[in-house]
Amino acid sequence: MMREPVVVNGVTRWLKAGETMSQQNEAKEPTMPVLREEIGYVLRDVRQRQGRTLREVSHDARVSLGYLSEVERGQKEASSELLSAITAALDIPLSVMLREVSDRIAVEEAVQIPDTIPAELAHRYAKQQQQGHGYHRGDHLAKR
Repeated sequence: MMREPVVVNGVTRWLKAGETMSQQNEAKEPTMPVLREEIGYVLRDVRQRQGRTLREVSHDARVSLGYLSEVERGQKEASSELLSAITAALDIPLSVMLREVSDRIAVEEAVQIPDTIPAELAHRYAKQQQQGHGYHRGDHLAKR
C-alpha cells in the first residue's frame, strides 16, 4: 500500500495514494496498526530513497540479508539492538526512524491535530481579551 505525504498547515500527514483529506476524515472502522509493519515500511523507504540495496545495508548492519528483508516486509519483530544496527547502517538516528513510525501510526489511529480552532475556544479567548485577562506575549517574563 503506497502512501503519499500531504502537508496541511505545516503538519505532514501520510495518506493512501490518491486519497484526499476529506476521504481520509470520513468515518471508518478503526484498524489497529501493526508496529513491525510500520517499522519495516519506514526502513525500506529510507533505504530506497538512499538508492541502496538490501545487500549493502545488511552487510553494513551485520544482519543477514534474508532477516533484513523480513524486517522490511513486517514479518519479523526486530529487537532494539537490531534496529539500532540497521539505522546506523542507514546513517539515520534511531529517534528519527521511530518518529516517522510514530507519525504513520498516528494517521492510522486517526489522531489528528485540528486545522482550525474550535469556535467555543475562539469565543472564550476573544472574551478574555476584551476583559483584559488574555495572554500577551512576554507576560511570563514580566512577572518574575
